[in-house]
Amino acid sequence: MRRDAGRHHPGSDRVDRHNPDHHAAGNHDDRSEVRGRSFDHGALVLALSQRRIGWLLAVFAALLAIAAARAFQLATLNAGKLSSAANAEHVTTVFVPAQRGSITDRNGTLLAVSEAADDISATPKLVRDPAGVAAKLAPLLHRSVAAIEGDLMKPTSSVNYTLLARQLPAASANAVKALGIPGIALTPDPRRIYPNDYLAAQVLGGVGTSGAGLGGIELEFNNQLAGTAGVQHPVFDAHGQPISVPGTTAVAGQTVQLTLDAAIQQYTDSVVSATGEKYRALDATAIVLDPRTNAILAMSNWPRVNANDPASVGLAQNYAVRLNYEPGSTFKVVAIGGALSEGLISPTTTFTIPDAYRVADRIVHDDTYHPTERLTTSQILAQSSNIGAVKIGQLLLNEQPNTNQMYNWMLRYGFGAPTAIDLPGEGQGIVPPPSQWSGSSIGNLPFGQGESVTPIQVATAYAAIANGGLLRPPHIVSGVGSVPTPLPHAHRILSVQVARELRQMLKGVLLPGGTAQEIQIPGYSLAGKTGTANKVVNGTYSLKDFVASFVGFVPAQNPQIEALVVVDQPSTGYIYGTEVAAPAWKQIMDFALAYLKIPPG
Repeated sequence: MRRDAGRHHPGSDRVDRHNPDHHAAGNHDDRSEVRGRSFDHGALVLALSQRRIGWLLAVFAALLAIAAARAFQLATLNAGKLSSAANAEHVTTVFVPAQRGSITDRNGTLLAVSEAADDISATPKLVRDPAGVAAKLAPLLHRSVAAIEGDLMKPTSSVNYTLLARQLPAASANAVKALGIPGIALTPDPRRIYPNDYLAAQVLGGVGTSGAGLGGIELEFNNQLAGTAGVQHPVFDAHGQPISVPGTTAVAGQTVQLTLDAAIQQYTDSVVSATGEKYRALDATAIVLDPRTNAILAMSNWPRVNANDPASVGLAQNYAVRLNYEPGSTFKVVAIGGALSEGLISPTTTFTIPDAYRVADRIVHDDTYHPTERLTTSQILAQSSNIGAVKIGQLLLNEQPNTNQMYNWMLRYGFGAPTAIDLPGEGQGIVPPPSQWSGSSIGNLPFGQGESVTPIQVATAYAAIANGGLLRPPHIVSGVGSVPTPLPHAHRILSVQVARELRQMLKGVLLPGGTAQEIQIPGYSLAGKTGTANKVVNGTYSLKDFVASFVGFVPAQNPQIEALVVVDQPSTGYIYGTEVAAPAWKQIMDFALAYLKIPPG
C-alpha cells in the first residue's frame, strides 16, 4: 500500500517539486477553476460578436427598406413625372411639315408653290455665349441682337427649346447651318410663294404662318394641298446630339389645277384695277367664264391685295362670290325669260309704256322722261324699260291663282341660293318670299330692285341663256392630283327656243337704240345687258350711291366666252353701267377673243 502510494507519475513529481504541500486532489480542483474562467470569456466574446452582427443586419435591413421605398416611389408614385422629365431632357416631338401641293392655271402655269425653307430653333442650355450667338444670327434672321438674345435667355417654348425664326429662305438657312453653332438647329418648313404677288390673290387665298389656308383655293382645298405632316421623336444624348430619330415621314400634298387662265386673269386684273381707280369705287369685280361649261377663266377683285402678305390677304374679300347687291336692269331677263317660257309673250308682243305707272302705292318711272309709247318685248329689254319689265312681271304674277310665278322664276334662275362654286364664303343673296311681298313689290322686283344677288349668280344665270338654257354650277378647279374634276351637273331652266330668243333680244342692247350701243367689237356680234342700281343707305335708296354693271357674251348666237363687270359705288359722277362697267367689259373681251382665237361671228 505504502509502496503504491509512494509512487508518483512524472507529472505529479513536477508539481510536487514546485509545491510540496499540494495534493493530487487539490491540483485537480485548480485546473477545473481555470477551465471555468476560460469558458466564461469565450461566451462573452461570442455574445458580443452576435450582437454586432445583429446590429449590422438591422442596419442593412433598414437600408434595404429605405432603398425599396425609394424604388417604389420612383418606379410607381413618380413614374409619370420622371418619365416626362426624362423625355423633356432627351426626347422631343418634331412635326415635319409636308410639302404643300402647288396650284396651277389650266395650262400648268404656277400660281402658288412651296419653296425650301427652315425654322431656326435653339436648345438654350447648349448655347454657351448667348450674346455672341445672337450677334452672329441677327443679320441672317433679320432680327435684332437683343431679341434673339432675349429668346435664348428666356426660351419661348420650354427650357429646352426656343424658336428663333420661321420659314427662313434656303440661302439664309444654309448660312446659319454653316456657322455650326452648338445648340442651334434647323427644321424643314417650306414657305408658300406666289410668283405673281397680285394675280388672283383673293381667289388663291394665301397661307398663314401655321401652314393652313387663309381663304380661297388654299382654304377650300387645304386638306388636299397640305398633305400629311411627319411626326418624329428624336432622342438626344447628354451633349444634345441625336441618337435616333424614330417616327413617320411626311407625305406631300396634291397639286390643284384651276380652270383659270393666267394670261386672261392678269389682263382682267389690270382692267378691274384701272376701272376701280378711275371711278374711285368702293370695290370692283369681274368674272370671265366659258358659258358652255361654266369654267371660270378669270376672277378679279379690286382693291387688290398681295398674296405673299398673309396679313392682308387673310382679310381680303372675293367680291365675285361674296358681294351682295341689288342687280338693277340685268335682272330683267328673269321676268322676260319666264313670261316667254310660260307662253305669255313673244319677242314681238307690244306693250303701252307711259312715263309713269302706278302699282299699288308706288309710282314707277323709267330712267328718263318720255311720252307714252309702244314698245315690243325686244325693245323693252334693249332700252331697259322699268315700266315694261313691271308689266311683264305682272303677267307672271297673275298667271295662276294662288301661284306666284314671278317668285318661282327668280328661284329657277338660281337666285336666292349659292351657286355651289368650289370656293369658300359664297353669299346667296336675298329673294323675298311671297309672304313678305306688299302690293307694290311687283312694281320693283322685275327690274332688279328689292332683291339682292351676287356677281357669280348673275354670271351663272346669263350663262344659262348663252348655252341654250342649262343652269350649271360654275367651277374653278379642273383637277386635284391626277384626278380630273367632273363637270358639275346642269339642269334645264329654259327651252332652247326661249334661250335663243333671249340671246337675240340681248343683241339689241348693243345695237343702235340700245343702252350700250357705244360698245362694239368689229367682226363680232355682241349680246349683253347694262345694270344701274341705287344702293340702300340707312334703309332708303340713295340718290348718289349706285352699283354699275354689265354682263354679256360673244358671239351672240354661238357664245364661247362671257364676262361680267360690277363696279360698286363709283364716286366721280359717272354712275351708269353703260359708262362705267361696259367699257371695262369691252376691254376684257377684246383681249380674250384674240387670245383664245375665237373666230368672228
